[in-house]
Amino acid sequence: MSEISWFSFENKDLDFPIYKNNPHVPKWGWIVLLIAMFFGFILMMGSSIFKALLSMLVLLIPLLYFLKWDDKAIFQKPKAKDVALAVALFVGYIIYALLMGVVLENFGLTGGELIDPAETTLMSIPPLFFSLMSEELIKFIPFMFFMRVVYKYSNNRKLSVILSMFIVMIFFAGLHALDFKMFIFAIFIQGFGSIFEFIGYIKTKNILISYITHLCTDVFIFLLTIGGMA
Repeated sequence: MSEISWFSFENKDLDFPIYKNNPHVPKWGWIVLLIAMFFGFILMMGSSIFKALLSMLVLLIPLLYFLKWDDKAIFQKPKAKDVALAVALFVGYIIYALLMGVVLENFGLTGGELIDPAETTLMSIPPLFFSLMSEELIKFIPFMFFMRVVYKYSNNRKLSVILSMFIVMIFFAGLHALDFKMFIFAIFIQGFGSIFEFIGYIKTKNILISYITHLCTDVFIFLLTIGGMA
């Protein structure tokens, strides 16, 4: 693969799995993964740590099966510089969300309350350690699916990454919306805002890096909510 196929910020020692049949996922395999996404999302909506753990396993086990149990295809031990990157991306997202929130509010667009302050306590945080991995997998599976489709017909890696990322951003925004107005808000906050998590993953090919960014973000928001500052 030529250098022009890679983004300049990527770690070129690792590549994305699946999209070049590395390994091959059969059509029935994609059906299994998409069904797992549906059930994983339903389970993730529960507030218990058991449901959060079950949601993660429902997504992770079939994915690892089709990766031939090669966990290093998606997870690596984070290096100190990668953790620092994840934290920096978290800070970048918070700044982006605050500024974008002000802009959207000026247009009368608000996202409503995805977190109920009355039901949010410190005990709400432990389930996040599993449910946020579920969210990362819910983004990862369709990201790989669309990369596989686009790359198959275009043989263009960069185009595959960009189009797949854009589609998943819109999809992810939809998971955070209850109506059209809220969907528009979610596109800019949760949807396009997930570019920070995508950067972490695309650079390192390590889901743990995007997970750390996501975890920092949600724990920070939960703590603000518990403290009455959100």
